[in-house]
Amino acid sequence: MPISQAAREQMRELIGRYPEPRSALLPMLHLVQAEEGHITPDGIAACAEEVGLTPAEVTAVATFYTMYKRHDMGEYHIGVCVNPGCGMLGGDELWRIATEELGVGNDEVTADGTFSLERIECQAACTHAPVLTINWEFMDDQTPESLREHIATLRAGGEVLSTRGPVIRSFRDTERTLSGYDDGLAAAPAVDDKMLVGLRTAKARGMAAPKPGDGAAQDGGA
Repeated sequence: MPISQAAREQMRELIGRYPEPRSALLPMLHLVQAEEGHITPDGIAACAEEVGLTPAEVTAVATFYTMYKRHDMGEYHIGVCVNPGCGMLGGDELWRIATEELGVGNDEVTADGTFSLERIECQAACTHAPVLTINWEFMDDQTPESLREHIATLRAGGEVLSTRGPVIRSFRDTERTLSGYDDGLAAAPAVDDKMLVGLRTAKARGMAAPKPGDGAAQDGGA
């Protein structure tokens, strides 16, 4: 269906935040998903018209990034990290449990539309492996028991909190936040002691990144 006039106005507001209209394309695509549930031809056409690109150029962007979906996701989209770090620490088992509990595989949606599932190659949260996300909110240090509990709670209409604070909201609500509109949840902590171990160790040992132009340091002193 055509993008609403209200969504068009929000797109223009997003464009106004950037020096070049095309710079707003990524948040605009998240806004399309908030409105439509996934990236639609009408959404692509609206983005192209507003930023002055062709539909083919917008499609190239939308199909490059895996967070942009070509069909509706579930109300709760679960992404399980199966990269080697997470996989060896329990991610492969989490994936097995997720497929059994939900009865779907990668990029599939449950019959009632409540859940969708995705194998993710890296969540950039290795310090808390194994990790998964629910509507892109981190669930750190997960176990088979915690995953089953999250699924059961969401199925029953209950509230689940990210391990980093925010309440898990619907896929569309989360997409609106990703488009750049404040959801009031930014005060939740994003960094903990476990994430800072490497930085603190480097400082304690007097280690530092090479300065720009310091060829000797960049070449390992050779």
